[in-house]
Amino acid sequence: MDHHANPSDPLDEHRIDAYLARIGLPRPERADAEALAALQEAHLRSVPFENLSIHLDEPVVLRADALFEKVVTGGRGGFCYELNGLFAALLGALGFRVTLLAARVFGAERLGPPFDHMALRVDLAEPWLADVGFGRFSQRPLRLDARGDQSDPAGTFTVTPYGDQLDVAQDGSPQYRLDPRPYELVDFVPTCWWQATSPDSHFRRAPMCSRLTSDGGRTTLSGTRLIRTSPTGEREERELGGAELLAAYRTEFGVDLERLPGLPGADA
Repeated sequence: MDHHANPSDPLDEHRIDAYLARIGLPRPERADAEALAALQEAHLRSVPFENLSIHLDEPVVLRADALFEKVVTGGRGGFCYELNGLFAALLGALGFRVTLLAARVFGAERLGPPFDHMALRVDLAEPWLADVGFGRFSQRPLRLDARGDQSDPAGTFTVTPYGDQLDVAQDGSPQYRLDPRPYELVDFVPTCWWQATSPDSHFRRAPMCSRLTSDGGRTTLSGTRLIRTSPTGEREERELGGAELLAAYRTEFGVDLERLPGLPGADA
């Protein structure tokens, strides 16, 4: 079995065009490092990192067709398994050689469980780490084989071996530990289910929606707070009421909701 084959159901030509329209890019002329960087940045600016399905009692279905319907047709975002799972399908359909990688996220006290996060390895002349599903992280792909500092609009990144695994750090702070073995989308289903349903999952604490802005800042809705972060790190926060919240999902993220995601203590 070729583990570098397209890791999800292939997207047909019509779906490739619709996906590229969703992120505002023309079809790249060739599958190279420049095209990969353009695709990743456009994705981060267009498709929000969000956990709203968990708070709307919508199932999270890890299949390329279901993810396409949610993110492209439905104008939504998702969390790592959804966003990187679908992005892998797009990259594969555009001729990139993509592998799904599992990672464990560094928490305040300990490493998260295996399959805590999904990232992508893209093999060109050298291997690259692509990730459109980790919230505030590198805006451009990172070189997996480089061992020095890698500068990015989001900071300075390093990739450091840890046994046969790789630790990825941002501005000196460890972010996640990558398992180099290839996986398939279905391998992430059990941990995805845990993240969506367990009371211990941080995704269940409050609805969240976040997107990179065109100037390299970030706009985030966390619970009922709208947070704007400038490229240099200044933050503005304000509390929003129900109608304002629905409007903010629409105007800030293009996410059109019929009702508010359930908030702790709210009847919505």
